Amino acid sequence: MVLFHVSAALLSLAIASACLIAPSRRKLQVSYGLVAATLTSGTYLVWSLHSPLLQACVTGLMYLAAVAVLNVLAYRRLARQTTHS
Repeated sequence: MVLFHVSAALLSLAIASACLIAPSRRKLQVSYGLVAATLTSGTYLVWSLHSPLLQACVTGLMYLAAVAVLNVLAYRRLARQTTHS
């Protein structure tokens, strides 16, 4: 499960970055799904392994903030492209 969690998080950052470079609705949907998978698997890992909650939350919030910024910027670029077309 840890491997899945780390893979989903890294892939999420890569897709969000790619979406910022070349935004598309499909890439945004994939990015949102990977964020949900990362948060779900992270929650499960904290719960099942009885990990320290504070450390997990701080790390999770930093990840979420980075991906959220990338996704918001990509969404705005996509909206601008759509209105100019």
